[in-house]
Amino acid sequence: MRYGFLLLAACAAVRAQMSPTTGSGGQTSVQATPGLGGDPTRPVYISGKVLGQDGAPVSQAVVERVCGGIAKTVAYTDSKGHFSFQWGDRSMIVTDASDAGSGRRNTNSGGFGGAQSAGGANALASDPFGNRMMNCVLRANVAGFTSDTADLFNKRNSDTPDVGTIFLHRIAGVEGSSISVTAMLAPKAARKAYEQGLQSLLKNKPDDARKDFEKAVTLYPQYADAWVSLGKLRLERDAVAPAREALNKAMECDPKLVAPYMELGLLAAKDGNWQESGKYLDRAVELDPVDFPQAWYADAVANFNLAKYDAAEKAARAAVKLDPRHVNPRSTYLLGLVLTEKKDYPGAAAELATYIKLAPNAPDLAQAKVELARLEKLAGGAAQP
Repeated sequence: MRYGFLLLAACAAVRAQMSPTTGSGGQTSVQATPGLGGDPTRPVYISGKVLGQDGAPVSQAVVERVCGGIAKTVAYTDSKGHFSFQWGDRSMIVTDASDAGSGRRNTNSGGFGGAQSAGGANALASDPFGNRMMNCVLRANVAGFTSDTADLFNKRNSDTPDVGTIFLHRIAGVEGSSISVTAMLAPKAARKAYEQGLQSLLKNKPDDARKDFEKAVTLYPQYADAWVSLGKLRLERDAVAPAREALNKAMECDPKLVAPYMELGLLAAKDGNWQESGKYLDRAVELDPVDFPQAWYADAVANFNLAKYDAAEKAARAAVKLDPRHVNPRSTYLLGLVLTEKKDYPGAAAELATYIKLAPNAPDLAQAKVELARLEKLAGGAAQP
């Protein structure tokens, strides 16, 4: 195993980044009613619904509040596309690795995140928005789609909780999905069990969530989303064989669901099985080349270790391009290593210099500087006639 450390060092963060990073589209026509006051001690409840462009409800969609550019998961939609949550309820706030300024989740919460503060620097602790949600919007986060937003500017606790409808718009060229089509066919009891499991995850109760997901797949064995969620929870408890079984079951139920390919690819990488890892991750980025920069990064690591440098360069460049906030600067480091193998020393030196700038506190900073000095010498020699 050559540079497997590149993946293993960031493996937990990559798995946590399973939440996609869709952008925001235009504003919804229905917005919260502005207000000028209200009792800040009273709770503020917010509800709404998420629909596709065709007006169909979108179930199990992630609903995020975005305040000052910082995104936090606050709810999931139910089978009818509805969502609701209490503003400021810490048990219902989840930090996503794709959030600005985050890059990791609570590793003890089944890979889905834990109860954490939302907003800039621990904003929820003091609630700098005064329960008025200034500079805040709501959006849905579903891979393969862009989302409209619902503006929460100056919303008061005396206002109606309904913020209206958030519409999703399909991105062209994305074949895969982050929500399985099998969910539309799930019986009511199975959907209810799965939705309860998602809520348990938001409340950082993984044991309750596991029971709910097991109930969901018992009632409806084709429930791909529930199999994925169950597989992730099993992985967090090092139950590797049962986790692999659940993820393979999800893939069988819905071959276009991205998550099982991602998880199986990361699992194979952890074992140093780069051939298997590359097979799963190649398929993940083929299904959705837009929403998962972390999938491109993991795929680049696998192809690098397989000495498939052209494929590794393509994947590493995609990971860098799709990560404008540099949540994972190691993509740049990896690209430098790929270019080194391809004897593009000036290009490799430029990428390592960028990595050193982006990650001045990285544990391997000294090693990166030594490698940069070596590459600069090689680049200078290559420039000689």
